[in-house]
Amino acid sequence: MLQLSEIFYSVQGEGTWTGTPAVFVRLAGCNLSCDFCDTDYSLKSIASVDDIVRAVRDVGSSCPMVILTGGEPLAQTETPGLVEALQRDGRRVHIESNGTVYAKLPEDVWLCVSPKERVDPRMAARANEAKLIVDERVPEEHLPLFAHLQSILLQPEGNKRRNVEVALAYAQAHPDRFRLSLQTHKFIGVR
Repeated sequence: MLQLSEIFYSVQGEGTWTGTPAVFVRLAGCNLSCDFCDTDYSLKSIASVDDIVRAVRDVGSSCPMVILTGGEPLAQTETPGLVEALQRDGRRVHIESNGTVYAKLPEDVWLCVSPKERVDPRMAARANEAKLIVDERVPEEHLPLFAHLQSILLQPEGNKRRNVEVALAYAQAHPDRFRLSLQTHKFIGVR
């Protein structure tokens, strides 16, 4: 059984896959308590893997992309089983993680790591994408963990003007490696 916050159909609003239709499975709970977190990942229900796969079909029909998010989706021990079940159902699985919990993932799972205070180096090495939250500064201490990535996303916390300015200036100063990632779903008014 998995602790669930919500399942909904929308578009990816951040990162490499921005604008792509996706079913979001927001698992409840997180092992961090970041003061800037803007997500309600509180427990709303308990569901089996099969129940979640059925709900993904119901809300997203044939949408191939499913994003497991949270909180921290890898903090739940049944998450790898959910990944396998979704793949068997023909879905392309993406995971948004803070990178603190190690989990062995199939090669074709897209992993976005957004470090906050600490990161398991194995998860950083596995990441397909790194999204650094810019809150008045770029957290450069995390950069060595993502040396294998060609580009790193800089996401201004809360789309706040000052954070946008810091992220944009940093990306412009390092155009070969950094890209600005805004929370576009908030601009267009969707979840």
